[in-house]
Amino acid sequence: MTWTLDTPSARAALEIASEYADADLLHHSVRSYAFGARYADAHGLAYDEELLYVSALVHDLGLTAPFDSHSLPFEEAGGHVARVLTAGLGWPAARRARAAEVIVLHMRDDVSAAEDVESHLLQVGTSADVSGLRVTEFDPSFTADLLAAYPRGDFGASFLALVEDQAKRKPECAAAAYVAGGAATRIAANPLDRFGRQG
Repeated sequence: MTWTLDTPSARAALEIASEYADADLLHHSVRSYAFGARYADAHGLAYDEELLYVSALVHDLGLTAPFDSHSLPFEEAGGHVARVLTAGLGWPAARRARAAEVIVLHMRDDVSAAEDVESHLLQVGTSADVSGLRVTEFDPSFTADLLAAYPRGDFGASFLALVEDQAKRKPECAAAAYVAGGAATRIAANPLDRFGRQG
């Protein structure tokens, strides 16, 4: 099974994500795409595959030191990374704005597929990977193959540390509300980590 998309833009997004994210964060980004894409297939949702892939691959680069803004929430910083990357790839302005929007909205209140399918799918994918939301809806063989190809490593603990740092430094950001809302408990209870140890 192939977890990556083979277009010039997709290859560029993977290259940039691989350069700036550590293995745990990179694998999270690919798994988030894979969960979102599989969910779309299972629910018959039509979506822009390349837009979702590129957005998923760079959605957390605002958590990395080179792109961590002292003032902007990490998802907004990540949206700017996407704008710059896709401008270099020749995407038109409206599509660049969509990539940024998808990334920003993944940290906002739930977005329905009817409202914005790519944002919905990134929310589904990241929520599944970070806290295990909806993972029981995925075929266990799909999940096992995905975790084998892109192991979780110490993702849960490292991601929690990153968002807790964001929350401390930017108390008005979405990450702060996420942490205050019990992120540590949900991340610790993620069945994907037990799944991985059992596999």
